[in-house]
Amino acid sequence: MILLLVFTMLVSLGLYFILIDIIKVPKNKTAKVILTINKRDKRKSKNLELFILEMSQKLSKIIKLNSYKKSKLTSTLKSAGINLTPETYIAKAIVKEGLILLSIIPALFIFPILVPVIIFTSVTMYFKEVSNADKALKEKRQEIENELPRFAGVLAQELKATRDVLSILECYKKNAGYSFKKQLEITIADMKSGNEETALTRLETRLGSSALSDIVRGLIGVLRGDNGVVYFSMLSHDLKALELQKLKTIAVKRPSKLRKYSFMMLGCFILMYLVVMVIEIYKTLGTMF
Repeated sequence: MILLLVFTMLVSLGLYFILIDIIKVPKNKTAKVILTINKRDKRKSKNLELFILEMSQKLSKIIKLNSYKKSKLTSTLKSAGINLTPETYIAKAIVKEGLILLSIIPALFIFPILVPVIIFTSVTMYFKEVSNADKALKEKRQEIENELPRFAGVLAQELKATRDVLSILECYKKNAGYSFKKQLEITIADMKSGNEETALTRLETRLGSSALSDIVRGLIGVLRGDNGVVYFSMLSHDLKALELQKLKTIAVKRPSKLRKYSFMMLGCFILMYLVVMVIEIYKTLGTMF
């Protein structure tokens, strides 16, 4: 068994080096630079991530997406802050699924019963990777929506003193949250370089939030000459009420989440006493007979 395991490892290593030479994978330093540019974060690049990214870029050349799915996925990736093309994003999920499926080969010789588990894990990994962009966008949208009641209140106060929407956004950007600040930076740059209404419409389109759409609609009305003070005052009140309702919903769900753990603890205590009773009864029966 040990010889078979060593043989499998050596053959896999040899095939790996042959494939690297055929596919012409760049050096490790070059791949690290590419990964750093694509991810745009401070996390240390790992060799496995470098390999997955390179394989994904190679595989993306043969992946074809229809125009609707490609445009939708492009918009989602851009809004989620994932700097990958739609083809590379799908290819990355396929590569990760394939790497897990490769573990079937040693499992067939060592522990064949693990094969269904590996297949299930690979399928789960694929759907998890494909849905990462939607999950990241949902989290970012939720973070921004939590800040909108305060933003609407600030707009209602600022519009009493000035009608310059651009200066209001620039002032609020200094104290905005991380995700909303990034969106405001993009919007402010668009407003300075082009049409202000179009820039605000793009902000609404990027996130697809109904609460943000109400705010954008009010800002566009201000640009067209509306007063906007009463509108944003009422909107701030409504958003705060909606936020309070969400918090109440979360609070109501908390006891139900904790209840199952309470029942599990109760079951453990009952099982502990039952085990002790069964052991004592068994000992008593042994002395009687």
